[in-house]
Amino acid sequence: MILRQFLHCEPVAASYLFGCGGKASGAVVDPVGDIASYLEAAEALGLRILYVIDTHLHADHVSSARALAATSGAEYILHADAAAKFPFKGVHDGDVLELGNVLAKVLHTPGHTPEHISLVVTDRTRAAEPWFVLTGHTLMIGDLGRTELASSAEDGARALFRSIQRLKALPDYLEVLPGAYSGSVCGRKLSGKPSSSIGFEKRHNTAFGIVDEEEFVQVMTAEIPPPPPEAARNRAINTGLTVPA
Repeated sequence: MILRQFLHCEPVAASYLFGCGGKASGAVVDPVGDIASYLEAAEALGLRILYVIDTHLHADHVSSARALAATSGAEYILHADAAAKFPFKGVHDGDVLELGNVLAKVLHTPGHTPEHISLVVTDRTRAAEPWFVLTGHTLMIGDLGRTELASSAEDGARALFRSIQRLKALPDYLEVLPGAYSGSVCGRKLSGKPSSSIGFEKRHNTAFGIVDEEEFVQVMTAEIPPPPPEAARNRAINTGLTVPA
């Protein structure tokens, strides 16, 4: 297993390169900014990028995923229901992306956005059990992702509640690697530590620990942070409705 985390400050976000060194097969998740850093890292590690994955259609930044996929020859991955106006490989809940001895299982986790996915990753050279989950802006460290970018804040919160029940069913030991950390406008009480575990978040993440749906909706629709100033423009670009100026 090869795993590299890229932490960004403007915007505050986390991207990932992971894959199988033995089979030289890799994937990049939620790339931000200059694609050269991912290409250079993959080359240094001897990985061929097979997939470039956006966990969702972002609103806090313009995604680099399509440009990286085009340059590297990788397939660009979104959930099949994503409202994108350009070609992409659509995946569904339960689909598995193979990277040599590494497997990434798609978990549809709507709430932050309707098309949001998480990726449950297994390294078969270590164990048949999954090792970590890339949670995008669904489960983050210390809080959950904002919900107002769905059809409505309440609908988003109810979808997110169902999604986190699925994440709670994952093993407590599973590492959580989120798409953002403290300073991001996509959450409220985010930690500056950009990783955790399912078990630790169950114990110490207040929103993740709520078991009653109505209480959850009330909490997640109260004091929602203001959206990024360029949210509508960014999402339009990432959806393919407009092009960058």
